[in-house]
Order: sequence, then structure tokens, then C-alpha cells
Amino acid sequence: MDDEGVIERCRMFPLGSVLLPSAGLPLHVFEPRYLELVRDALADDGIFGVVLIERGSEVGGDDVRTNVGTLARIVESAELPEGRWAVMAVGVRRFRVTHWWPDDPYPMADVVYWTDPDPAVGGEEERMGMLARLRRALALAAEAGDATAPATIELTSDPGLVSYQAAAVAPIGPLDRQRLLEAASPEERIATLSRMLDEEIEVLEMRLGAPGWE
Repeated sequence: MDDEGVIERCRMFPLGSVLLPSAGLPLHVFEPRYLELVRDALADDGIFGVVLIERGSEVGGDDVRTNVGTLARIVESAELPEGRWAVMAVGVRRFRVTHWWPDDPYPMADVVYWTDPDPAVGGEEERMGMLARLRRALALAAEAGDATAPATIELTSDPGLVSYQAAAVAPIGPLDRQRLLEAASPEERIATLSRMLDEEIEVLEMRLGAPGWE
């Protein structure tokens, strides 16, 4: 995109979860500094950045944050009693943080946007294999009683975006999801996610005593 490499100042909302491009992000905001962030964003363009907290807490600061995250845009918002806010945002695009500013009153950072290269020609077999693994893992996770997306979930046919959508719903942890966000290309993301899903399927099959994955 034409702003690739351009540094921009961005409001930042560190979280204990990873937001991926195209994924939804529901937030219940109550901490004073993030209430101010939401009000400022709504008065402006509705944009803020989300990064994963590697260590520490979402409340009170003193956290350690990743330097790769996703730009979010507020699409719905409602003010609740006692000044709290309910917000729904959607991941737009990923970025790298080049500099953190002091939290005054909320975190701010300089970021450069990081766009995936165009998907390589071909790769359909790898995408379909990854999606088959995803549906198997989601079905097993549901059978095990885990809160998860349905195995029948419909994902985009866009070869660039499907890797992000699959990573967003896969039954994996935030550090694995962060690894996928930082993948250099859609092909790398699909290959890495396929390996993660193979491992998760194996664990879930052991939990359930299910037949092995072919």
C-alpha cells in the first residue's frame, strides 16, 4: 500500500489476547486511561492499535508488550452506567512498533504498517489441508467441552486473508497466535498453523481417546 513504511503515531491498547486482521474484538472498557482512549478515538477516526501483553497485567501498567500488533477500528460503541464503554472493533491491518511513548494518559507508539506480500501462485492444496486440520481441531475441541468456534464456520476464499481468519479461530494460545501474526507471508502462516493444528489435534485426541488423525 502507498503508506507502507510511513511512521504514524497511534493510540495503543495492550491486551492479554491477540487481534488479527479481519477479526472482531469486543471490549468492556472501565479503566480510566482506556476510557479516555475510547473517547478520543470516537472523537477522531475510531482507530487504535492492539498489541499482546507478554508479561504483566492489562490493568495498571508495568507490562511488557510485543512490538507487532494490529490496527483496530471501532465499528460499534455504547456508553454504559458509571461511565464504562462497550466497544466492538475490527482488526484492519498489522504494524510494527518503532517507538513507545510514555503512557500519558494512555499508551502511544509510533508504528509502521506491515503488509503481507501477495499470495504465491498455487498453494491451494496447502490451504485446503490447513482448513481440514482446523475443522478437525475445532470439532475435537468442542467434543472436549472447550469454548471454541464451530467446526462448520465459514471462512473467506481470499487466499491472503484466509490464513488470518483461520489463525483467529484456531484452538491455540495467544503466544502461538502472535507467532502467526508475525509470519512473513500467507504461505508461512499456513504452514506454521498446520503444524500447530497437528500438535493440537494430537493433544485433543489423547484427551478424548479419539482415533488418530490421518
